[in-house]
Amino acid sequence: MNATKFSEKIIINRPQQEVFDYTQDYDQRLSWDTFLKSAELINGAESAALGVKAWCVAYNGLGMETEYVSFRRPSVTAVKMTQGPFMFSSFLGSWNFKSLEDRQTEVTFLYSYQLRFPVNLFSFLVRPVLIRNVKQRLVDLKKKMENG
Repeated sequence: MNATKFSEKIIINRPQQEVFDYTQDYDQRLSWDTFLKSAELINGAESAALGVKAWCVAYNGLGMETEYVSFRRPSVTAVKMTQGPFMFSSFLGSWNFKSLEDRQTEVTFLYSYQLRFPVNLFSFLVRPVLIRNVKQRLVDLKKKMENG
């Protein structure tokens, strides 16, 4: 079965490095990421980095453990699911930060996932919910970074 992929982007009026660092600071994560009700690095990690694992719980109660498979400050991070809700057989996410003129940053979230049977029969319902959540996360990030 092929993975389902989608991406969403937004322009934030802050410098690239500042946006990157803010999004990867787990002490700040819940101040902007309204999709989550819990977010923490695990196994003694103090900061996000290649190979570091995180545990995040969505507002709907579903939790996912991820591992950083890419961490190139200040341009890209990528994580893969190592443990997660039954509905996903795989989940990958990358966040790309592109510096623009006038201290602006284009932030792109790209997600790729596969749903397990029988949830995959309802993929037409799952995809729009995930897209809506990602769009809102980006809007919330922009609002927090630009307005404090």
